[in-house]
Amino acid sequence: MQKERVEFLTDDQVTIAGAWRDAGVSSKKILLLHMMPATKESWSAFQDKLLESGLSSLAIDFRGHGESTKIAGRSLDYKNFTDLEHQAKIRDVRAAVKWLKVSDNGFAAVGASIGANLACQWGAEHQDTRAIVALSPGLNYRGVLTMPLVRALTKSQFLFLAASDDDSESFNAVQKLNETSLAKTKLKLMHNAGHGTEMIVREPKLMTELTSWLLAAFKE
Repeated sequence: MQKERVEFLTDDQVTIAGAWRDAGVSSKKILLLHMMPATKESWSAFQDKLLESGLSSLAIDFRGHGESTKIAGRSLDYKNFTDLEHQAKIRDVRAAVKWLKVSDNGFAAVGASIGANLACQWGAEHQDTRAIVALSPGLNYRGVLTMPLVRALTKSQFLFLAASDDDSESFNAVQKLNETSLAKTKLKLMHNAGHGTEMIVREPKLMTELTSWLLAAFKE
């Protein structure tokens, strides 16, 4: 099917816009969390790939980004956010998971940059999350600390960490996170591939690898 635009409210009344692709035959669902200053459209090519493989996906605009700029009639702009307001994006994740109506072990959170940190947060707080993909996470992004989050993942969860050597902060972070993870972890170190979703643009084979990894995680 073609991409369907959806909307839903967070528990603090932010209207979140999403791009939904329903594979129909699969109960497995992927939530895609963008980096700054990107939007849900940065995942479009990956959503195509997931759909071809029978995986449904929802890409959302975080509060203050793209089409998610309204809270009770007032405008939101991430450029003016405090750290606490950036941390509140976990509410957007919560609302998206609720909209998806995910089943046990049938859900994965995939994020880039701050989206990667928030994907780790969701996986740590909801250990029935089968798989977490973190593209270019940081150890501390706006107060979202990944080290304790990754340590909280269980041996039954799957974690994919990826970063490129031209993004030294994330490149160092994923190696440290890999060392501390108890989850079934794959570390992907890349060369000159950029940050976050830039990596799937510069290295399209990464989309194929991620899709295969997600399918394998759901089967185990």
